[in-house]
Amino acid sequence: MTRLDRRSFVKGTLLAGLTAATLANGAEGEPAPSKRRFTICLSGGPIGVSGDPRKMMTWASEYGFEGIEPSADLLGKLSDEQLRQFLNEMKSRKLAWGAAGLPVQFRSDDAAFAQGMKSLPAFAKALARGGVTRVATWLTPGSRTLTYLANFRLHAKRLGEAAKVLGDSGLRLGLEYVGPKTSWTSSRFPFIHTMKEMKELIAEIGRDNVGFLLDSWHWYTAQEGEADLLSLKNSDVVLCHLNDAPKGVAVEQQVDNRRELPCATGVIDMKTFLGAMVKIGYDGPVVCEPFSAELRGLKPGESLAKVSAAMKKAIALVE
Repeated sequence: MTRLDRRSFVKGTLLAGLTAATLANGAEGEPAPSKRRFTICLSGGPIGVSGDPRKMMTWASEYGFEGIEPSADLLGKLSDEQLRQFLNEMKSRKLAWGAAGLPVQFRSDDAAFAQGMKSLPAFAKALARGGVTRVATWLTPGSRTLTYLANFRLHAKRLGEAAKVLGDSGLRLGLEYVGPKTSWTSSRFPFIHTMKEMKELIAEIGRDNVGFLLDSWHWYTAQEGEADLLSLKNSDVVLCHLNDAPKGVAVEQQVDNRRELPCATGVIDMKTFLGAMVKIGYDGPVVCEPFSAELRGLKPGESLAKVSAAMKKAIALVE
């Protein structure tokens, strides 16, 4: 998967008139799902584990994951027969697809963005060929040169263009806001760092295949609650990230790349976060993103075992 590394940078909404009872019962007044529909997806990058897609498939089965991230490079190169065999093996292992990263430099200059857009159609078609339906990326929460409004307009334009190309191949695009105050105050002009602001951008983009990459860390550092999560529908969420925060650090002082495994400290209310995903019927991938230097120093098997145990501990809170 192509991944743009944020570590180096150390619309749908429900109608306003919905009652709390309606929120608890779903957008259409139907009983909310009582069991989780989302899948525990193995993503190697955030936990310091690397391997080709077939190796990741083997590891996912061995350590109890329910999905793997797609590789557009692989899916684009396989023959029809090879693709059929690969998908059959995934099916036999009961593995679903996660989300791919967006390989477009929409945060950079016009030339870099244009270059990325040239290769996006082939990327999208390769993913669609393998049955992948989700792509996700994150937004830098500030700029040294662009005011909020100028940055907003640029993001709406560029991400709208990318979303159209992805949508032509049946792909959805999830956008992640970055919540820590230490991140959005580090630039001259702060940018989107809350769910409400992201809703405004998604509405401005105006494409029904654009939604959220929800991260428990950013939900926590943005000081949001259950009501914010329940303002979303399943169709609004493309991908979820799980993690925990260090103890003894005020929420305003939390630093983006210093996190913990889910349920490691209990600082982030994982039961509320995942419980809301169950209530809205979220049916997509859930990925562990701890950004832990200690985890990255382990051998792959040790890292995978720790991540699997942490994810299962978190999921047990809502099962």
